[in-house]
Amino acid sequence: MSTIRFLTPQVLSAALLVALAAPAWAQTHNHGEAASQDTQAPVDHSTMDHSKMDHAAMGHAVAPSTPREPIPAVTDADRAAAFPPIDHGAMEHAPEIHSLLLVNRLEHWDGQHGSGQAWEASGWVGGNINRLWLRSEGERSGGRTESSDLEVLYGRSVSPWWDVLVGVKQDLRPAESRTWAALGIQGLAPYKFETSATAYAGDGGQLAATLEVEYELLLTNRLILQPLVEATLAAKDEPEHGIGTGLNKVEAGLRLRYEFSRRFAPYIGITHERLFGDTADYHQAAGEHTRDTRWVAGVRLWF
Repeated sequence: MSTIRFLTPQVLSAALLVALAAPAWAQTHNHGEAASQDTQAPVDHSTMDHSKMDHAAMGHAVAPSTPREPIPAVTDADRAAAFPPIDHGAMEHAPEIHSLLLVNRLEHWDGQHGSGQAWEASGWVGGNINRLWLRSEGERSGGRTESSDLEVLYGRSVSPWWDVLVGVKQDLRPAESRTWAALGIQGLAPYKFETSATAYAGDGGQLAATLEVEYELLLTNRLILQPLVEATLAAKDEPEHGIGTGLNKVEAGLRLRYEFSRRFAPYIGITHERLFGDTADYHQAAGEHTRDTRWVAGVRLWF
């Protein structure tokens, strides 16, 4: 009685709560141990008949053996909708005939022995294999045309990089007009050298040839340096025309152009021209110069 008398009401209340909660705690602890023991117990799957289990009820995904909705058979209407008829007349095809006009050089020159103008142009019309080519070049000095010519050629592609040309060339120089049969080849040589070689057969049994090689060195995407070498040869001596046998003339040039676009590119440069052999002797006897260095300025155009 003396011990109970010294217990306070708070202590008695806490003791009463612990006594009431003890049976519930003991029951929960026993169930947890039983569940743990059941979980750790080994299961013998070999004695189980899986074919009689309802996997759908257990939450497992079961692949259906047959589609829930059967696939309908393909009909003619389905085929027509998948492959409608094509109206080729309404389709826009690339044209079979193309054309190009390139004015490679249209320039004014100022040399050691005067000034003048010069041009070189080429163009073609046709397809990828067969084309009609036009080529022309000439020079003016002192207000008159010193030399000019026009070539009309049939070209056929013999490889992705080369064309064979055959046709005629007409010299248009004053008082020295002459017609030539032409046969040549032009294209892109290895290392991207643009090459043109043409042989000519003219009146009086004269044979001549022209070889031209160009190269384009890209300093930038727009700034391009273009060296050029051109040589002419003849097989027969013709003093009346100022033509000697062998190598007649060599022209070397260096032009620097800036392409505002591929169709318009102004340029500046320098060229040197020299006559050789009997050709140089004939021109020197006529009081003409056999070599000349020129500064040039011009424009390159595409159409």
